[in-house]
Amino acid sequence: MLKRKIEKQLLNWRNTKERNPLILKGCRQCGKTWSVNAFAKEQYKNVIYLNFFENPNYKEIFSGALEVDHLTMMMSVFLGPDISFEANETIIILDEIQECPEARTALKFFKLDGRYDVLCTGSLLGVKGYGEKPASIPVGYESILEMYPLDFEEFLWANGISEEIIIMLQGYLQREEKIPEALHQRLRELLLQYIVVGGMPNVVQNFVDSKQMNLVLQMQRDILHSYQDDMLKYAEKSDKGRIRDCFSSISKQLSKENKKFQYSLVKKGSTASQYLGSLQWIEDAGIISRCYNLTAPELPLSGNAIPDIFKVYMNDTGLFVAMLDDGTQFDILQGNLYSYKGAIFENLIAGVFQKMGRKLYYFHKDTGLEVDFVIRYWGKATLVEVKASNGNTKSTKTILKNKDKYHVEQAIKIGDYNLGREGEILTVPHYMAFLLRGV
Repeated sequence: MLKRKIEKQLLNWRNTKERNPLILKGCRQCGKTWSVNAFAKEQYKNVIYLNFFENPNYKEIFSGALEVDHLTMMMSVFLGPDISFEANETIIILDEIQECPEARTALKFFKLDGRYDVLCTGSLLGVKGYGEKPASIPVGYESILEMYPLDFEEFLWANGISEEIIIMLQGYLQREEKIPEALHQRLRELLLQYIVVGGMPNVVQNFVDSKQMNLVLQMQRDILHSYQDDMLKYAEKSDKGRIRDCFSSISKQLSKENKKFQYSLVKKGSTASQYLGSLQWIEDAGIISRCYNLTAPELPLSGNAIPDIFKVYMNDTGLFVAMLDDGTQFDILQGNLYSYKGAIFENLIAGVFQKMGRKLYYFHKDTGLEVDFVIRYWGKATLVEVKASNGNTKSTKTILKNKDKYHVEQAIKIGDYNLGREGEILTVPHYMAFLLRGV
């Protein structure tokens, strides 16, 4: 059974006195349904479960009056007489709530009534062209929590690395001390496995149980096919082909030396006006994230972001690798990445930062200066260079030498080496990027 960080967040919600109905939002197959059901069974005496995707007839419960007593009576009609509604002891789970807009409207009435907790899941929630919108979105009467595939720390838990070891790693980072060689090598190995396995829960569990990479790859490609099916099924007719073309171009976009997203690579002669909405569809579905260029590597980063100049990364590293040629997984595990290794490790670190809740930014100038990421770290703008193995940090050093111009005092180099420091640059192994938590 995989341990997920969302469990703690759900428990915090449960312990909040004036809690709203909660919507757990995330891409398909990231583990929402399993997590909410496990949480509900542990925390509540009575669990009422409605899945609108598997049982479309449940929509009829919300087709009439939305008064809470009427809704619970209708649930009893559909689910049978054995279910029980007790105030403060009952949770109602509305799975795939985007399939029933009226159920989302009803969240306001559950909040005002206050007797029962309501926990919902949503895939493709708010995605353009997906289903009908609620007649009334219950603004102020619902809370939304984002869920992602497993991050690297959760992957470590799944593979037997205890929280005590992670706390120990955090101590090494704070003291800037080298990691003991045996632990260093084990974590390097797990990092390479995470790159190819990724964080989709079923994929991770299969890998932990079987260690069979052929099965992992088949499951990942099944997920990718399901995403493409969603694009064809739910997108508006005029957008279907463009969304698919945008999605297919991601690996090409990241293979360039300058990884700025270029619409001309989606289809020859294409423009932003033609494909901007298609890219937004994929982002709203939770499949990709954008990393915005900055006018200057200074705080506040959001204030310096250029909205129409960005890179695009896949949110799950395993799915990204599965989009590449057969044999890529074996090459990565053997350390043979050749010219594409930069794209793979950049995508990895983008996913690590994104799952930490960091918004993604980078810095690129036409003069040739380029830094992979810029983050806020312990109150300061911090340059982050990502190297597949090792390499120079020419742009970072140039910026650090020109403090009067760029106002940057610290940088981090993430690569395949142990923890250490080179003057103003902290060197961090790939597997410790998730510990860069200071803001």
